[in-house]
Amino acid sequence: MRAYRVVMMPSLLAVLLVGGCHARTNAPLTEAEKAEQRAQLQDDRAQLEQVPPPVKSKYMSIRSFDSWQNPALTVQANMLELHVVRGDANPSTLGVGGMLRPEGARKVELNITLDKLGEAVSSVPVDAWPYGRVVAIEEAHHVPANAEPMVRKNMEATLARLTELGVAVYDPNEGKLQ
Repeated sequence: MRAYRVVMMPSLLAVLLVGGCHARTNAPLTEAEKAEQRAQLQDDRAQLEQVPPPVKSKYMSIRSFDSWQNPALTVQANMLELHVVRGDANPSTLGVGGMLRPEGARKVELNITLDKLGEAVSSVPVDAWPYGRVVAIEEAHHVPANAEPMVRKNMEATLARLTELGVAVYDPNEGKLQ
């Protein structure tokens, strides 16, 4: 099973690089496109079923994004930023966070579009979900006033999409589930 999880992060990068960060036009979807989206949603949900359900006792006391170990999302006007911290493959506590085992070496930050959220979240390896199937979410900081409505719209769409995927959403700044 471990070899499968190690392969997942490169596949996440491949999905996002091949898919690109372009937005779809506002043209109505055809029946074939709707069916493809439903199938993709079912595939993403099935992949996320490998991640255990969220355990509130592990994360409800966290009040900052710096302490958060699960995947996190920063919602911006025209993209989402996905922050992933891979689990430490070394089970020993010797040298954790030190020069030989820095946490920064296990961090990945990816810019994605809202339409790629399901693929991206379902591609995150199981070892990057220590609290279970829950993500932290925040709006981007220092957003220009003219971009705030778009950020709010993207936040609502992101929350709806994560709910469809069966992923709980936590706001560490507020200390509450969304």
